[in-house]
Amino acid sequence: MNIKKMFKRIRNNYVIEQVKRINIPEFEPDKIIRYHIIFSGRVQGVGFRLEIERLALRLKLSGWIKNLESGNVEMEIQGMKNKIDFLLDFMNSLKRIKIKQMQIETQTALKQEQEFGIL
Repeated sequence: MNIKKMFKRIRNNYVIEQVKRINIPEFEPDKIIRYHIIFSGRVQGVGFRLEIERLALRLKLSGWIKNLESGNVEMEIQGMKNKIDFLLDFMNSLKRIKIKQMQIETQTALKQEQEFGIL
């Protein structure tokens, strides 16, 4: 295994363990929303997509996330608004990730979507 793959594996294991330790609060029922978000900043090569995926799964949110060639990250996320707000606030609190801007657009919720994944 080359050194780059080794460091990526270490980073990914760290991210997975960190997400397992997050204290998830009890959420009151809230309206279901769907956002399309473009993140800019230090959001590639730092475990950003993996962290969002793992946290979204714990929060029972659905959608997808992917890297863009521009260095930005694109995401569509759906679920209770208070859970999505929690996820976005948490991601903004991380030191190894630096979100400079989030372009957020509200989308129509999809009834058939059940999972969250990295594309």
